[in-house]
Amino acid sequence: MTEFDLTIRNGTVVNADGRMRADIGVRDGLIHTLAPSLPAGRQDIDASGHWVLPGGIDSHCHVEQISSNGVMTADDFDSATVAAAFGGNTTIIPFAAQHRGMALPKVVSDYHACAGPKAVIDYSFHLIVSDPTPQALQHDLPDLIRKGYTSFKVYTTYDKLKLDDGQMLDVLHTAGREGALVMVHAENNDIIKWIAQRLLDNGHVAPKFHAVSHDPLAESEATHRVIALSRLLDVPVLIVHVSGIEAVRHIRSAQTLGARIFAETCPQYLFLTADDIDRPGLEGAMFCCSPPPRDAESQAAVWAGLLDGTFQVFSSDHAPYRYDESGKLPKGDKTTFKDMANGVPGIELRMPLLYSEGVHTGRMTLEKFVALTATDHAHMYGLSHRKGRIAVGLDADIAIWDPLRQTQVSTHMLHDRVGYTPYEGKSLTGWPTTVINRGRVVIAHNELQVARGSGEFIARGKPGPLVNAPASTGSAGFLKSLLPKLS
Repeated sequence: MTEFDLTIRNGTVVNADGRMRADIGVRDGLIHTLAPSLPAGRQDIDASGHWVLPGGIDSHCHVEQISSNGVMTADDFDSATVAAAFGGNTTIIPFAAQHRGMALPKVVSDYHACAGPKAVIDYSFHLIVSDPTPQALQHDLPDLIRKGYTSFKVYTTYDKLKLDDGQMLDVLHTAGREGALVMVHAENNDIIKWIAQRLLDNGHVAPKFHAVSHDPLAESEATHRVIALSRLLDVPVLIVHVSGIEAVRHIRSAQTLGARIFAETCPQYLFLTADDIDRPGLEGAMFCCSPPPRDAESQAAVWAGLLDGTFQVFSSDHAPYRYDESGKLPKGDKTTFKDMANGVPGIELRMPLLYSEGVHTGRMTLEKFVALTATDHAHMYGLSHRKGRIAVGLDADIAIWDPLRQTQVSTHMLHDRVGYTPYEGKSLTGWPTTVINRGRVVIAHNELQVARGSGEFIARGKPGPLVNAPASTGSAGFLKSLLPKLS
């Protein structure tokens, strides 16, 4: 009788803490055995000459989500998870987005109804909290956290999403008490609005002025402010999609002081600059996201932050809007930079871009790549009990990489429904050729192998930054001693 449902043989297994030559035996969707020279299983994969890596976890993507301006993303849970899988991912964590007036339990129920029949790989949900009412903070959010929705995102910008500082402290307090991680989109809303209105008043309407209105100081100020609020209560935060050199410096400085500040960046800040937005007509809209790509100096700072540990996770921030009136151009050729849907696609290219420009070039180790694309996501968001490593007892979530495969990026080769990519024509070396989720071969021979709806929802545990956290000291500890309900 064959011992294993699946074996992966003759490859090099790489985790964030090292690599080894080993075969993998899979049984009942879990990694059962890691050992040399295993016998072939009922399904057998020869990984000779390939890297055998943990399946990627994309912990920041927008799927089947309506923006605060009422624009629906191009990708639903079918197309987004298929694209993610072709890019080496086995788990995604998109957002269940609350808009004001909506009850969080209803929001979560609605997203489950969308995802369950369509997703082809595993998924969880962050919450977006835009309406922190007493009902939300005292009842709904704690209940959802206990059910495995252990992270949520808040905003300091966008009129229909932003929280003021008092509201931010309220949600930080709730997160610290209940054991959830707060993710923050940090930009100063008033700075952006003030510049944008004056640009429009002076006839500056082209897409390139999106970057001008989102001045780096808007990100810098909000980042510094969020860090201060986090330190006041000694509650960890993760600042998402960091783009600017000053924001990077604020984060690194806070980390040096011992503050529990974590950070994420994305492909657009490594591979695009503000110059990419300056294109004829409205073409620059395809490159507009918030925060926008910056200059070469900021790009270098983001790369440095990835390598020195300032950033713990590398996500796509896949925000897929078509280049037409359903997305980027709601007013057709009359669309101004303020009308455009903000966001760029990247869920399929996140890992190949970083592998090619990071690992293949010698810029980073393969172990660091694994940490930034899988292992540290699992730790950060409470998935380490199932995901993020190749280890006995964990889900058999594996991506087998051909380190030498040459690919020229083209919209037509991708599996999302956006219709363009900001990385068109870019030459890449290295690509995932076989992707396995819970022991199921999802991608092989450049074809999808599983059915719609075969992915599973994963309830998450306590985020890593909150596990065995030491008691607060200094001013935060003193404040909590005076106000015991903060503890």
